[in-house]
Amino acid sequence: MSLRTTDDTEVIVTGVSLSRRRRQLRKTTESYAFLSPTMILLFVLMIVPIIMVIGYSFQDNVILNKSPEFVGIANYVEILSDPGFWKATGNTILFTVASVVAHLVLGLGFAMMLNSPLLGGFARSVFRALYVLPWLFTVAVIAVLWRMLLAPNGVVNFLLNTDIEWLASPQLALGTIIFINIWAGYPFFMVSLLAGLQGIPNELNEAATVDGAGAVQRFWNVTIPQLRPIIVSLVLLDLIWTSQQFALIWMTTGGGPIDVTEVLSTFTYKLAFAKYDFSLAATSAVLVLLMSMVLAVFYVRHQKARD
Repeated sequence: MSLRTTDDTEVIVTGVSLSRRRRQLRKTTESYAFLSPTMILLFVLMIVPIIMVIGYSFQDNVILNKSPEFVGIANYVEILSDPGFWKATGNTILFTVASVVAHLVLGLGFAMMLNSPLLGGFARSVFRALYVLPWLFTVAVIAVLWRMLLAPNGVVNFLLNTDIEWLASPQLALGTIIFINIWAGYPFFMVSLLAGLQGIPNELNEAATVDGAGAVQRFWNVTIPQLRPIIVSLVLLDLIWTSQQFALIWMTTGGGPIDVTEVLSTFTYKLAFAKYDFSLAATSAVLVLLMSMVLAVFYVRHQKARD
């Protein structure tokens, strides 16, 4: 029997679509019921604090004053007029770009070496263990280790026969913490790119070799195009993580000497817990959030393009 004139008629007369719609509604309800604990935690632990910080950035004397006043964009004008903020921004950009570029170059170089058939199985295992070693240390261990190595009477100065204050010199401190961050971060690139290299079919390199391509041409025309999705994802993620680096800088130089290693994370922390100006700290945090969201949007768009 067919009584299907319209969807509404079908629902009223046969009841077939009504049951189907009920099943779909029940399935959707069950899905949201399973997701609800995560969504509640996400709202309480992430959305609410972000909204509170944004609200603090438009008020004066928050936290310390029971009745803070609404000051509009005055905090943003003050923070953007602060030379310290722009110095920290410049240091953050230099620290981030130098670290990410070095992570990519070192990670790709070591990954290609470990993927090379010229290395034997034992040598490959030894090098892999050595190169991954920095990744096993926590940030606190890395900071303490390098502070000991770079101390005036440490191992580095002993080997170089010098007494340089690597972390206390205004000329060397920023470069030194960039070097430490590079040492600590390249294994993530190396492991990810090694997995990508091992996924490239041998037939591509063999076909390029038959066509007369040399090692350099195979690298630029076969290896890099095959690794490009991984490289873009790694670079975007590393830009986000490195631009928010706090623990390593705080535990090695604390943003000094004379602010030469001050980055946005330490600048914001000092506003809140050294000067107790939580309104300006919230304003600085909102500006950092906006910068990070730009990178996050690029990352999400790249992931959607890959899908």
